[in-house]
Amino acid sequence: MAQLPIYTALSVPTVITHPSAKCLQWSEDGQLCLVTKSAVQVLTPDPGVNFSTPADFKATIGDEQSDRPLGWYRTMVETTRSQTHSWPNVCQSWGSLSLGSLDVSVRAVACSPSGLTSRGRCVLAVLNSNMEVSLWAAGKNHLKGEWSNIQDVTGYLLDLPTLDGDADGMSRTLQSQTMSIAWSEQPNFGVSPTPLLDASILTVGTRAGSVKLLRFERGIASEGTVSIVHDIKIGEQWVTHLAWSPWRPLGTENYESLLGYATADGAVGVVRISQTFQLAPDAGFVPTYTPEVTFKTSGEYVCAPDKRAVTALDWVPVAGRNPILVYSKPGTIHLWSWLSSPTQWHGSRQLLIQSQRLSIGSSAFSSVSGFSYVKEKDMLVVALFDGSLHAIHNLSIEPSWTPTSTEDRLTSEALSQASRAFFAKATPAGVEYMDVNRTNGLVSYDSHSSLAWIYESLRPSDFSYKHEARHECMLLTAPFWSLDDGTILRAAQETLVQVHRATRSAPLHQLRPILLHLCNTGRFAELCPRLLELLNQTPQDDSTAIIVPAWSQGLGAELQLQLRKSFATHLFGWESLLFLRMRLSVADMCWKLCMDASVRVKCGQVAQNQLTGISHHVLRILVRHLTAIVTALAPPDVPFVLRVVVQSLLPGSPIDLSSEAQALSDKVTAAIEIDPTIAGLHELCPACNIEVPLEDITQATCPNGHSWARCSVTSFILSTSMVRTCIGCSRKALLPVSQSSAADENWLPIAARSWIVKELLEAVQRCLFCGNSFVGIV
Repeated sequence: MAQLPIYTALSVPTVITHPSAKCLQWSEDGQLCLVTKSAVQVLTPDPGVNFSTPADFKATIGDEQSDRPLGWYRTMVETTRSQTHSWPNVCQSWGSLSLGSLDVSVRAVACSPSGLTSRGRCVLAVLNSNMEVSLWAAGKNHLKGEWSNIQDVTGYLLDLPTLDGDADGMSRTLQSQTMSIAWSEQPNFGVSPTPLLDASILTVGTRAGSVKLLRFERGIASEGTVSIVHDIKIGEQWVTHLAWSPWRPLGTENYESLLGYATADGAVGVVRISQTFQLAPDAGFVPTYTPEVTFKTSGEYVCAPDKRAVTALDWVPVAGRNPILVYSKPGTIHLWSWLSSPTQWHGSRQLLIQSQRLSIGSSAFSSVSGFSYVKEKDMLVVALFDGSLHAIHNLSIEPSWTPTSTEDRLTSEALSQASRAFFAKATPAGVEYMDVNRTNGLVSYDSHSSLAWIYESLRPSDFSYKHEARHECMLLTAPFWSLDDGTILRAAQETLVQVHRATRSAPLHQLRPILLHLCNTGRFAELCPRLLELLNQTPQDDSTAIIVPAWSQGLGAELQLQLRKSFATHLFGWESLLFLRMRLSVADMCWKLCMDASVRVKCGQVAQNQLTGISHHVLRILVRHLTAIVTALAPPDVPFVLRVVVQSLLPGSPIDLSSEAQALSDKVTAAIEIDPTIAGLHELCPACNIEVPLEDITQATCPNGHSWARCSVTSFILSTSMVRTCIGCSRKALLPVSQSSAADENWLPIAARSWIVKELLEAVQRCLFCGNSFVGIV
């Protein structure tokens, strides 16, 4: 295998060694959650991030093929090192004893889908060794800032009603002691725009042999809390592992997922979880759905109890067939899938792990520490605790350790040797046969050849004691084989062109593979022109299908709630708008990397085309909403309405958009007696109090030369510190009133003190132009 670069090699604190924990996990916000002994490290790769401060870490080992080494922003979820709940105070029985309370550490983390918090981000569920679960959410800055504890889930479980006759509290204790956690994805609703609805489910496996289904509900005065939906009794054994398969549609507004579980006696089974979405009979701007969850347990196991502990369990989604459940036991990998078609395998498969003699610690009986499925090769990469990698080929057809072609060099031996070579390259002191690169976790970085994993260099033959502070782990990110341009462009085609649902995950998360390979300057000159051809393909404009029913009930709390919900749904729920935002991000990256002046001009033209399309789409959404509520408008709302009208009438706007805007202007003029002192489009310069004309929606410059940025959401001048900054394009926007620290609303520009502007700012949780999240710097 050819010599390949290391993208990143950075030191991390002591990593947990519990074999059943998933140490690495990507969130839909594009952040890599790394579980260490006392905290969850939250790492964000820097490709595509335009932030005021540089990344916390850059590759200490240079990437020979790129002058833009992969960097990471880092923060952490720092949990308490002491137990929150003392189980002996709840129950005196020996069966409730928790040995993990002696030295409390983090055991696992589960990431929610994006868009759950008030800032439109993920929630992290953290499980510690004292069998306690807590929920954490980021504050102003999820890249480098603090994460706060928003709920003690274990305390909530302890407060739930218990069975009659539980005098000593034994049942209540075991039902609250958590052994495993998993958070499902959002189902693909299959409608446009995608509803603003959280249909994900947090599951916790308990010591009492039950699985609890919990739903996160966003709060009014808080980020939100979970509440129980169902309590499923599995058996009498501890539920040690949980994993969700992707949701699949069973019919109109009906979806099903398989929840895989493993118990302490070695049993593996599945529970069918179904969700039905009932349309609520309300008269809002967008439909409201009420989810109803049902489940069905089967008396049959995927694997019967055999007293062999399960060391890992996960689902592998494979295109064109049902997902495959992968689980491991010492020395073996097991696969299971239900019937897809007569031509595809189903049932169970067992593969014996073959030892790769890389070091003195190599063993086929090591625990599995991670999986990575490579779609274009139909190959599953399995990482073992001893540092070796194993490749299962033909996963969807007939899984085996043997490649289908003799020319395929991606064998288990080759991958293991490459892993060992990366270990040697990242170890300055040199590597001997006595050194073991113990791998604690592995995930794919780009869904192709690049992997990210954690290792610690150890010498098992050295029996000297090493205290906790001297343990040092490394996070490595590196490609295991070279990708040709065709593979990269096909991946870009799938991401940027092919139709898929509008998701609330960050575009940076979906574009991570493309941005990584674009930064490879050795291949950029070849990739850029062909990528521009993809970016120039104009998606179908579905904004003309937006329907906002007229509101006739007058201004009130109900209208404000409905308008905020409708803004959030339409501004982030259309597929064509998501495509434009992702293409703009790629075009901007090409423009920054391009050194050829003529090609750079083409990149700028492509980016401007995407930017124009986004602006027209957003303006159409605003115009149709303002037209629907024209009877509820008041004089303070006129400045913002006229701003939207003027922008919709600019040269280059679609004819139908200009016609709608002009009709809106006529209706407002006829319905409201406009005061010229507040309805003008001119603002006063905050420095010299001279009128500033609305000539540029991104920048405001007064006749005296004072220059001010404009809000990317409302176009008002930004003369306050109450702003937020997009991490993808650095555009700034006014803070929602609910997130400001001021006691009143006087920090808003006078012309922006409209209830419509306030609801719009609350609804826009991500950047309108690139779709990525905001951070608060001040």
